[in-house]
Amino acid sequence: MKIDWDRRTCARKGHVTYAPDDPRLRVRLHAQTALGDVWRCLRCGDFALGEPHGSGPADEAPLVPRGKVLRDLFILRFLAIERAVRGVFIVLVAVAVWKFSNSQDAVRRLFNDYLDVFRPVFRHFHYDLDHSPVVGSIQKAFGYKHDTLLLVAALLLAYALIELVEAVGLWYAKRWAEYLTVVATAAFLPLEIYELTEHISWLKITTLVLNILAVLYIALTKRLFGLRGGRRKFEEERHSASLMEVEESAGVVAVG
Repeated sequence: MKIDWDRRTCARKGHVTYAPDDPRLRVRLHAQTALGDVWRCLRCGDFALGEPHGSGPADEAPLVPRGKVLRDLFILRFLAIERAVRGVFIVLVAVAVWKFSNSQDAVRRLFNDYLDVFRPVFRHFHYDLDHSPVVGSIQKAFGYKHDTLLLVAALLLAYALIELVEAVGLWYAKRWAEYLTVVATAAFLPLEIYELTEHISWLKITTLVLNILAVLYIALTKRLFGLRGGRRKFEEERHSASLMEVEESAGVVAVG
């Protein structure tokens, strides 16, 4: 079922109305009813009761996201939420690594004590903890130097900061954030592919596919790096939308 992004957004945020100075457009956007004056919404095209939210020249009408733009904004905000969740998770991991670096010996002793307790239980289910890849990775981490762990924590925090900055920028549909997301995501694709050669899992495959789709979607739809006309075409689209917003809402066909 096709989603009506315009009415969906108006139902959540309310209508946006505007009274242009041009009498020809003003009469098409305005009507009188028994309940009072009504104005056509610049987003969904429905009439809304009450005074317009603004007035002035048609080319100064507010640029109201609608249709495909609203859909793109929804996708960008979905990516922003995913980046924010990932950034917070990485911060927690960085804090855990930092705390671990300050109490490495105590954590090692605690881990070994619990390992001795659970070893018979897992042996009962025919699982050898001494040859477990997870246990091996944890034991290997105990051998890392304090300075190495601090470096890892710092790198994780830097990575988390990038993710959180991406999240804020994507939420507000900033063009610099789109560039940052494409570059940062593409930079980690070789590492994700390498990890798949080491061990294949549905989580890794899904993450890789989603990241590739995100890079392609943002780069193509936002005309980044000169694609599909680049920034000039992107700005022309935005400028045309701002000039024709009132005309489109009024049902006037623009003449090229």
